[in-house]
Amino acid sequence: MTRKTALVIGSGFGGLALAIRLQAGGFDVTLLEKRDKPGGRAYVYEDEGFIFDAGPTVITDPGCLEELFVASGRRMSDYVELLPVEPFYRLAWEDGSSFDYVNDQASLDRQIAAMSPDDVAGYRRFLAYSQEVFQAGYVELGHVPFLNFRDMMRVAPQLVRLESYRSVYALVSRFIRDERLRQAFSFHSLLVGGDPFSTSAIYTLIHALERKWGVFFPRGGTGALIAGLVRLFEDLGGVLRLSCPAARIETRDGRAVGVTTQAGEVLSADVVASNADVVHTYATLLAHEDRGRREGARLARKRFSNSLFVIYFGLRGERSNLAHHTVLFGPRYRELIREVFRGPELAEDFSLYLHAPCVTDPSLAPPGCSAFYVLSPVPHLGAAPIDWAAEGPRYRDRILDALEERCIPHLRRDLVTCRIFTPDDFKSELNAHLGTAFALEPTLTQSAWFRPHNRDDRLGGLYFVGAGTHPGAGIPGVVGSAKATAGLMLADAGYAGAAPAASVPAPKARPGPGVEAA
Repeated sequence: MTRKTALVIGSGFGGLALAIRLQAGGFDVTLLEKRDKPGGRAYVYEDEGFIFDAGPTVITDPGCLEELFVASGRRMSDYVELLPVEPFYRLAWEDGSSFDYVNDQASLDRQIAAMSPDDVAGYRRFLAYSQEVFQAGYVELGHVPFLNFRDMMRVAPQLVRLESYRSVYALVSRFIRDERLRQAFSFHSLLVGGDPFSTSAIYTLIHALERKWGVFFPRGGTGALIAGLVRLFEDLGGVLRLSCPAARIETRDGRAVGVTTQAGEVLSADVVASNADVVHTYATLLAHEDRGRREGARLARKRFSNSLFVIYFGLRGERSNLAHHTVLFGPRYRELIREVFRGPELAEDFSLYLHAPCVTDPSLAPPGCSAFYVLSPVPHLGAAPIDWAAEGPRYRDRILDALEERCIPHLRRDLVTCRIFTPDDFKSELNAHLGTAFALEPTLTQSAWFRPHNRDDRLGGLYFVGAGTHPGAGIPGVVGSAKATAGLMLADAGYAGAAPAASVPAPKARPGPGVEAA
């Protein structure tokens, strides 16, 4: 059987995972990336000897990544090393209290009892609920495409039984009384762009997912994991083209047949898959098609996730007192989140997520130094049209001042390098609609069948992967979307599945895991 050709637009985790599965399954794949490095949101900045992962830094399901290598007849350990992170997160409040979220039940019980004795039993019940939701929502449905309403109706009774119509915060509050602990076990939906007060309780499955497999970080940073996936793709014979932005998805007779790049080059293929923002794909790359204009306009009316304001900074000196992941809650929770998701302006206060990777892997900074990023959830450009060119430096200084006061003494004195990434950058660098960080908000009516489908309903040969399609954002989500989409594409093309290990080309010579990013 002649190998069919596929073009994948965007080399984020979803695009890379899809390209690997297709290449292993029988397609000849070309992966197109707008920027000068692969990774999409998982870009890497290097400055003054510091290495900064731009985006996702929490690996919660190593198995979904391992599957990509197994499907290709390889071992993940030959390409990348994942290091365990403990505690998963350190949660800190302005009253000085803190909570180390670990994967040890006895430790969790002691910490919960110290904050609220009555909540120890409640937490156990919440964990049991989360595990049930995890089995149904992730293990059974996370990689299954929802292409018609009948698919949704088949699982509706189970979703109702699991009270998916409740919000994450409301469900947590059924089991836990202490407000700080309610925050500790409901903030996870923010990691996938969801408001805990409106996101479906199905997303409490994130808690069980972390408890089941733990939290990991790649040696050499997330960029080293991206480099490992790129090496795997190229070892299989795939082609990655950097600095090659797509300008238009070509169609003929109601079918996607290729891509025209911004340089004017026309690339033909049997099928096209987009890991780009879904609104951008329809409204811009398919603007010449009635389907693109109509679907782009329809999607633009949906509810979208928040954006992020991110500061990447490097310091002289080591900060061994910090955890790898720290959540610094501000003075408000519900009210702040409402303003983050609804605007109409930038709040005066903030909650922060601080990433300190040198706690786990010191190689990401020069000897005796530390690399960090800190992010603050902020409204997208449609909810609060902020002039980030003017506000960005002021907001940066406020956040750095807060970090110095709360957890990093002498930050200003030891500052070596600093850069920011704003909602404007999400829009311009990543083509994100409204500068959002996670595409559509994961409400119940924007999940599963209600989310943009993994295969377009009208244009043949057009597929989607990544945060904007089912199941949603986060590394497990977008890698799961790649599994769902690849299954459709391979079946539609008449392929039985991934190529057997014996037919895979031998790997190219390469240095050890993580060396390229170090």
